[in-house]
Amino acid sequence: MTEISQTNKPDFRNGFPIRDIGDGSMISGRADGEKLVLVRRGDEVFAIAAHCTHYGGPLAEGLIVGDTVRCPWHHACFSLRNGEALRAPALDPIPCWRVERLREKIFVREKVSPPAPMRGTQGPNSVVIVGGGAAGLAAADMLRREGYDGSLTIVSADAFPPVDRPNLSKDYLAGTAQEDWIPLRPSDYYRDRKIDLLLNSRVSSLDTKSRRIVLENGKALEFGALLLATGADPVHLPIEGATDSQLHYLRTFADSKAIIAKAASAKRVVVVGASFIGLEVAASLRARGILVDVVAPGSQPLERVMGAEVGLFIRKLHEAHGVTFHFGETLSRVSGRTVALTGGTTVDADFLVLGVGVRPSLALAEQAGLTIDRGILVDEYLETSVAGIFAAGDAARWPDPHTGERIRVEHWVVAERQGQVAAKNILGRREKFDAVPFFWSQHYDVAINYVGHAEKWESIEIDGSLDARDCAVAYKKGGRTLAIVTISRDLKSLQAEAAMEAEIRPQRQEVA
Repeated sequence: MTEISQTNKPDFRNGFPIRDIGDGSMISGRADGEKLVLVRRGDEVFAIAAHCTHYGGPLAEGLIVGDTVRCPWHHACFSLRNGEALRAPALDPIPCWRVERLREKIFVREKVSPPAPMRGTQGPNSVVIVGGGAAGLAAADMLRREGYDGSLTIVSADAFPPVDRPNLSKDYLAGTAQEDWIPLRPSDYYRDRKIDLLLNSRVSSLDTKSRRIVLENGKALEFGALLLATGADPVHLPIEGATDSQLHYLRTFADSKAIIAKAASAKRVVVVGASFIGLEVAASLRARGILVDVVAPGSQPLERVMGAEVGLFIRKLHEAHGVTFHFGETLSRVSGRTVALTGGTTVDADFLVLGVGVRPSLALAEQAGLTIDRGILVDEYLETSVAGIFAAGDAARWPDPHTGERIRVEHWVVAERQGQVAAKNILGRREKFDAVPFFWSQHYDVAINYVGHAEKWESIEIDGSLDARDCAVAYKKGGRTLAIVTISRDLKSLQAEAAMEAEIRPQRQEVA
């Protein structure tokens, strides 16, 4: 990969020597005032937009795999041939330009129209999606992109249309993201694509034989295919003496808005739980100048997920930003602004945020008689024990080809990608879900990327330095790398993802 300085980017309209683009490399440049990237794969050269349509990641710093490019920030994947967004978290295509070779130079010509949605794809007479989160929206989007034009309904218990949930504990809560950034799609998107979005709606029953659901308001919906994307619900803790107005959880847009409203006049907050959500909330509240105490029963933050070394690094990072930790403790009771801990100490708090985990929402699936085992069991095509009923996202437990075990993962990108694959399989594509799990977490100015899945490991190998914020941490078992955490090594994270994919589908991998 080659990167040209911002002040000296070539104008591809004037031609660029093909000898200066190595096979599998990318060159940044411009055309008609727009930033572009030239990509060479063998004898072919492609011209694509310079930035990912998700959060604007620089594609020139990404990875070429086959005829696709992957974003270094959050692993979105685009086609080099037409710019199509092939895998979440990006949902929109990137612009492409026609390329012409004249003798030994490459010239960028006119912009190419984005791929049009397919039309008239055969499928069930109607599709109902239960859940308005990552998996539900991604599935509806993919159904329309794949040409399904039948009846399509999203039933969501939320008061707001699908939102960018990762932002709720990160930039939006910190006050650095505008409110209009949060919806995943504008309101006219649902109208234009004929997606019936039912908000503030809960399903009271599911009849798998008659193929119908009934909402709490009595409305019945019949379906040809059903996707359960019910997600997960925060674990609620009974805390003696605490009033409902003092306790906050963070799962929805309304939850984040409520915390922001309280933060406007708060000076000190207690966060219960050193989870990803809890720590991201702590970092966001510190960005607002609020003192934060984190209370957690463990000895290091995220130790169970990332090990003691990474946990200590995260602890020191937060302490350097003024967070006070109370490990090995839980809450005893709350009396006004005084929060008593089990160890006998007390701290003051204007309010509390509880981030002690979530539980998959399984009640509807259980009532309907679907097979349950710590999640809704699905096969490799994300189909449940009842034909024509699929599950995706936080509630789904699937056979993971990378670990050889059934797993359930509570992360945004996994949910979106499952929604996309489930949508294709609703249309009969028979595509296996075999993506490598990926998530990212933001703590102040430090981004942590995680690829793979390691519930247990035998050893941890650190390449680089945690303290220098430049490292790759490998979690190994039986000589095999199960997962890799990276800080400031985005390309390494992409390469690890591609290597894990190659273990199970080598014929589909060609990494530049």
